[in-house]
Amino acid sequence: MSGFNSRGVWAIYRFEMARFKRTVGQSLVTPVITTSLYFIVFGAAIGSRMQEVNGVPYGAFIVPGLIMLSLLTQSLSNASFGIYFPRFTGTIYELLSAPISYLELLIAYVGAAATKSVILGLVILATASFFVPLRIEHPVWMLAFLLLTSITFSLFGFIIGLWAKGFEQLQLIPMLVITPLTFLGGAFYSIEMLPPLWRQVTLFNPVVYLIDGFRWAFFGTADVGVFWSLAATCGFLAVCVAVVAWMFRTGYRLKN
Repeated sequence: MSGFNSRGVWAIYRFEMARFKRTVGQSLVTPVITTSLYFIVFGAAIGSRMQEVNGVPYGAFIVPGLIMLSLLTQSLSNASFGIYFPRFTGTIYELLSAPISYLELLIAYVGAAATKSVILGLVILATASFFVPLRIEHPVWMLAFLLLTSITFSLFGFIIGLWAKGFEQLQLIPMLVITPLTFLGGAFYSIEMLPPLWRQVTLFNPVVYLIDGFRWAFFGTADVGVFWSLAATCGFLAVCVAVVAWMFRTGYRLKN
């Protein structure tokens, strides 16, 4: 096959987005309601006792962390389920026999998952504006981090979808690894508030850099340098690309 099969990519992308529309209650409404509850609980209970963090009102301070929490989990969930379901039903063999390359398959599934995550992030951002006054000092950087994180974790979700042997394993890494790392990654607090020892330990948590870079785009303040955040995100993206390339080259969980 020569050339780029744009029609094949568009067909898969459109199919995945149609599934998103059919499950909009689970994919969009539920995270928005959950985010609103976070604002009610954390904003009211903790915000009344902690007025500001690094010069930012606490209610506004947690917005980037909440968006990132939903972004990471939804990117993983959308991408992993998107590629796992054809494996589960056996329709993956129809895709593999179609005139579409592995790269085009990846672009379609990851592109659809990233699109859903970006939409969700923007919706949560709009929802947050009803609860707290927000400012975005670096909107281009905010969109860049939003898009880069969505693509990176959609790639990670694609890997999980190929690796998983059952529906239980699809939720294993998001629930037992990503969510705890997000809560411990400064989503609801500044790592500068931690004791020195724990602050150093926290710096080994990669999610810290994602949240901190995203928060810097909003308020211009960060616990770690923004370029460290960008480097960490790009580094994880490169690792995911390398793993996917290996899976495609070996046919891991695709041809057996």
